[in-house]
Amino acid sequence: MGDIFPDLKGPEDPIVSAVAHDSTETQVTLRAVPDKPGVATRLFTVLAEGGINVDMIVQAGAATGTVDISFTLPGSQTDKVHSLLAASREALEYRSVDVDPAVGKVSLIGVGMKNNSGITATFFRAMSDRHINVLMISSSEIRISALVPLKDLDEAVRAVHSAFNLESDQEQAVVYGGTGR
Repeated sequence: MGDIFPDLKGPEDPIVSAVAHDSTETQVTLRAVPDKPGVATRLFTVLAEGGINVDMIVQAGAATGTVDISFTLPGSQTDKVHSLLAASREALEYRSVDVDPAVGKVSLIGVGMKNNSGITATFFRAMSDRHINVLMISSSEIRISALVPLKDLDEAVRAVHSAFNLESDQEQAVVYGGTGR
């Protein structure tokens, strides 16, 4: 990053630079999907062909030969995903589907995160100390995101801001050079 952004070179680099949130997410969980190759491919192909924008994904296995697959999408696509999943139930072989629109995503962003241990622990401790349950997790080299109950989203944002001393009396702009998703 220092070659592209010279001001990000050196030990003074900010480890974390921003907290972002999204209150428009919906969580979908397919229950008891067969645990065999190709099932996730079929699911995400159905969603892609239907124009559904998937964000976070978690697959949890069970000893019964099935898995639960959870994912998030923009809340504006909730009705559409209901229709697609209902029409594809036989091909996807799931037992049931849960849809929860009462969720929100809080993300910690920073180019220095990949080289500093303890960031993830601090992120989750901030929410745990305020009794906020984490429903899903995703991460990359520069971002950690947690899905939380929507009723707790504002408190989660405040907790993470405080834990990383990101409070400021001045307005600041954060530019993210990602995909725009």
